[in-house]
Amino acid sequence: MPIARLTACVRSTLTAGAAVSALLLAPSAMAQAAAAAPVAVTAAPAGSGPGLWVVRDADSTLYLFGTVHVLKPETPWGTARVDQAFASADEYWFEIADLTDQTGVMPVIQAKGVSPDRPLSSLLTAEEMTDLDAAARTVGATAAQLDPLRPWLASLQLALASIQKAGYVAANGGDQVLHARAAATGKPIKGFETAPQQIGFIADMSEDAQLAMLRSGLKEFDTAEVVLGQMVAAWSTGDVEGLDALIGQEMKAESPELYAVMLTRRNTNWADQIQTLLAGSGTAFISVGAGHLAGSDSLQAQLEQRGVSVERIRD
Repeated sequence: MPIARLTACVRSTLTAGAAVSALLLAPSAMAQAAAAAPVAVTAAPAGSGPGLWVVRDADSTLYLFGTVHVLKPETPWGTARVDQAFASADEYWFEIADLTDQTGVMPVIQAKGVSPDRPLSSLLTAEEMTDLDAAARTVGATAAQLDPLRPWLASLQLALASIQKAGYVAANGGDQVLHARAAATGKPIKGFETAPQQIGFIADMSEDAQLAMLRSGLKEFDTAEVVLGQMVAAWSTGDVEGLDALIGQEMKAESPELYAVMLTRRNTNWADQIQTLLAGSGTAFISVGAGHLAGSDSLQAQLEQRGVSVERIRD
């Protein structure tokens, strides 16, 4: 499974990747990874656009919207239904409340991301190390620089490299744009998780799962642009089944552990928090990675299993 698929599931993939860049990459490469100001969103064709769902009870309205965390500036995804739902909210929920706060990220990387006594060169074949070097060089690093890293952290470095190579930008990501809009309203912004928690989910996987993720990323590094393009096309046209096939189903087939860590367990936790929100009152706009809103273990499915009705909003 190309690691690029995680960009539809976890925001801290980019956070950790940027942290690795600050440690390992040349200034020119770091500059390429620097976030720019969010840009205006291109309107989607009539009747198209990403999916939007709503959960209601007598005194609460909760909108569920999925994003892709990195996009090209020209990607069309703006719709009136999303704008209207967003404007009606009393508060905004994201995976992480403050997208710029990296407090606690470096301690996780230092504690769980480096193991000089068990370098990548002792875990990968000579051919795989050659592939790793070729991928790393696309962003100004080398396999030798990555060698002390644990497989999960090297995988995130590959994610950053593949994203940059494909021309996708974090500043254009759906959550980045919506977070900037939310901040401009002055209304409360809240998060389901923290960046250290998200990184910890990946860092605490078994070494076998980490190596499988790294090897898959190496094998399919050169096809990341195609995969990202397919994923964004499905998301931006509301093709939930297509998105599930590209993200959830393939992840579940290739790495059940990664699927459980990145999707099922987090969706269960978020469904708990959404039920608590629903017990209160008011309107909230909830924005999470699009991979969480597709498939049989989606956030909507988790809520439906608890007797909470979820309705998709269409034009």
